[in-house]
Amino acid sequence: MIKVGCCGYPVAVKKYHENLRLVELNVTFYRYPKLSTVDKWKAKVPTDFEFSVKAHRDITHKHRLKPQKQCLETFEKMKEICKALEAQLLLIQTPASFKPDKLNVAREFFKKVNREGLRLVWETRGLEWEAPAIREKFAETLQTLDIAHVTDPLKTLPAYSGEVAYFRLHGLGERLYYYQYLDEELRKLETIARQFETEGKDVYVLFNNLSMFEDATRFFHYLKTGKFKSVMETKGIESVKNIIGKTRYPVSKALLIKRVGWRVVELEDGETMRLQELLKKVPSSKIYDNVEQVLNDIKLKKITLNDDD
Repeated sequence: MIKVGCCGYPVAVKKYHENLRLVELNVTFYRYPKLSTVDKWKAKVPTDFEFSVKAHRDITHKHRLKPQKQCLETFEKMKEICKALEAQLLLIQTPASFKPDKLNVAREFFKKVNREGLRLVWETRGLEWEAPAIREKFAETLQTLDIAHVTDPLKTLPAYSGEVAYFRLHGLGERLYYYQYLDEELRKLETIARQFETEGKDVYVLFNNLSMFEDATRFFHYLKTGKFKSVMETKGIESVKNIIGKTRYPVSKALLIKRVGWRVVELEDGETMRLQELLKKVPSSKIYDNVEQVLNDIKLKKITLNDDD
């Protein structure tokens, strides 16, 4: 089964629950909510709604997975929260400063914790973990511990997944999180997710970018129907106007691209295009005082993928 959600609640809880059936609880990374509060969260969700939980940063950033008393006690607190939410998965996210040379430390931590059936998934940060020799050793360790490797599958596939494939999508742009996914990228994501599903794995797809709710609901709808919901109510030049009309003016081309170039517009034929591809067409030397000036320079009455005017 493929499950789709967001890393945290990007919209009102009621609206979120009406559209998605999975959320990764991120508040637990920063603070320890009271169990009475956690019980209230659980009571408010639909019966088929699922939580996954992100482990507190004390485990990964303060104690750095050292299997000592305080670190293990924090893990027990996380486990209590998971039980209250009936969450099956606990996400361990180590910082970029936690290098592969600390793999033995992590191994001892994971061996020592009492999971009581809780599934653990681990997201590492840093390119060092992608080196072939390190990746092979990492995969062997994960398999031995039965811990799924968390990745962004559009960038790299997990070294090991076991019964669970857990994906976190942060975007593919130069700036982390400033991203909105095109139809073709979501189609590729679906292909990857289906491959893991075919292997009998539970596949969790969590969006963690600025347009996470829009991307998650569109992807969820696509999985169910084979069709994409519209990115917005308008198409073509009106969809461009809808986005650039919300930025502050005056503005230069470079600043406009930085602010909203990562956003996606919908074409008249229903396909999607990143806004920066259109903004590249406007002169670099001008300062724009309003929306209409930008639209005039784009020189499009009808946007198509092949329009290079």
